[in-house]
Amino acid sequence: MAERRKRRFRFIGFAAVFALLAAPAPAVAAQQERAVPVTVPALTNWAPQPGSYDFGPGTRLVADSRSEREVADTLADDLKAAGHGRVPVVRGGVTRPGDIVIEVRPTKASLGAEGYELQAGKRLSVTGATETGAFYGTRTLLQLLAQGDRIPAGRTVDVPRYKERGVGVCACYIHISLPWLENLVREMAYHKLNQLLLELKVKSAAHPEANTWGYYTPDEMRRLVALGDKYHVEIIPEINSPGHMDPWIENRPDLQLTDSDGNKQPARLDVTQQAAFDYYTSLMDEYAQVFTATSWHMGADEYMLGSDYSKYPQMLRYAQEKYGATATPQDAYIDFINRVQAYAASKGKKLRIWNDGLTGANTVPVAAGTTVEHWLNVTEKPSQLIAEGYPLMNAAYSLYLVRGGFHSDTEALYEQSWDPRSFEGEKLTSSDGITGAKISLWPDNGRGETENEVATDTEPALQHLAQATWGDPHPDATYAAFTARGTAVGHAPGWRDLTRVPVTDGTYTFRTTGATTASTSASFDATVQRTPDGYATLRTADGCLEVQGGKLTLNVPLQPGVSATPQPCDAANTMQRWELAPTAGGYRLVNAITQMALSVADDGRLVQYPPDQHQPATWHLTAH
Repeated sequence: MAERRKRRFRFIGFAAVFALLAAPAPAVAAQQERAVPVTVPALTNWAPQPGSYDFGPGTRLVADSRSEREVADTLADDLKAAGHGRVPVVRGGVTRPGDIVIEVRPTKASLGAEGYELQAGKRLSVTGATETGAFYGTRTLLQLLAQGDRIPAGRTVDVPRYKERGVGVCACYIHISLPWLENLVREMAYHKLNQLLLELKVKSAAHPEANTWGYYTPDEMRRLVALGDKYHVEIIPEINSPGHMDPWIENRPDLQLTDSDGNKQPARLDVTQQAAFDYYTSLMDEYAQVFTATSWHMGADEYMLGSDYSKYPQMLRYAQEKYGATATPQDAYIDFINRVQAYAASKGKKLRIWNDGLTGANTVPVAAGTTVEHWLNVTEKPSQLIAEGYPLMNAAYSLYLVRGGFHSDTEALYEQSWDPRSFEGEKLTSSDGITGAKISLWPDNGRGETENEVATDTEPALQHLAQATWGDPHPDATYAAFTARGTAVGHAPGWRDLTRVPVTDGTYTFRTTGATTASTSASFDATVQRTPDGYATLRTADGCLEVQGGKLTLNVPLQPGVSATPQPCDAANTMQRWELAPTAGGYRLVNAITQMALSVADDGRLVQYPPDQHQPATWHLTAH
């Protein structure tokens, strides 16, 4: 009997030890409960509570007002895109465990225009004082659900530190594909960035002589603007002027600035001509039919890059005739900015410019209220611009990513706890007067990198900028820990993997019957090999297919009608990379850099054209 008791006690002892080992220790469980959920930007004031919110098959989105239902409808779309199924949107009433409640409460003034409160328990609620605030709360929710269907119970109030949190993209010479820009909008919204400043050319009906590649059609931009509206990303267009105007006036010598030797300057608009102002504002009017942003960006940078005002005596004459004998040549340049500012204001839009033209050599001030984007250390410092009352955005050169050139050192910026007070040439102690910051993507060497490579390079910079403009610029002890956040939350719902090649590596016959029954057909054999950045090389018996010839713009053959011919294969040559874009009945061959599709000329040559100028060939592939 005693022996049996001993055995029983031994069994109970072993069971107790096993239970202690199998179950989390109270301290560990409490620590897990207290852990701040992982997001980008990081949450700064998470208050943990016992329990969890469990997303499941019975989850509903509860929303009453129009603005609440707008947020809920977008969230429903994103939940489906993220693989969570179709979650119904219902009007209020009695809520149930598992429900997600969307609330827009204007009385919650402490949340501001973009802040939100998130409360997770048996139900989960997202509350904003505005629709935008509630929307950003759903971005946090999506990031949490990307890590699992169980969210620890707790509460956070999350309000951005800066109003403008942006990305600038120059699609001004090199065409950037619409799917790439759509991915960017989704990723920006997912990380609570709210401005896409886009320098680009929209195909002009009023000025067809300006329609050199790579432009966008108005309908393409309307599609992008609609996506931006849905995801609370304001898309602000830019036509750079009066410098960098060559995409618009290379075929308009009558509008080009002429130097004292009689040489025309295709990149410089002659601001002393009324015709030049009328031309520029007519472009603004066309853009107003496409873009809904409340701002207009005119660039105004590098007008005298590589030259100086002394080469253009008409500038001084114009300035003195308008502003008196003490006026300087630069006053003519400022005058043009101010006239554009007044025109934009008459259309209900605020003006934005770069800072480098503000060297202090002018006697005429830039119009009040003009936002200055500071990228270059010049005579007039950020503190002076703020003291003069100009809204100031930090667009520091240290935040640049240049194709085939300088790349922002995101790790170093993170370790330095960089924030928008750190300008080129001056570190400010206060954020007063600073609207925010942006990263800038430039195509200076257009063939230096492909779009997919740029996307990979941009991802950590985008997440860092989101963190530095929304909250604490250094939420984790190490950069590795910070980047782990990005890995945890993943990509935005609806993000498309543009690196997927739709056919396997191998040898194929490419055959087209022509765009119409009367057009030329062609065929060739090529070995398809995927490149590390998600395109394909097409190796024929004579070499790899490459676009060559014609006029080069930023080192890229952007001339329509230029041939694609076999050249010696070079794995580093981005002009030899192609996208096989699925289309009805086959594929289009789109060059990764020029973004033009191949057609077949009457003489059988393979030639590139913008898709709206010439019907691209549809290629049928037969594997060998």
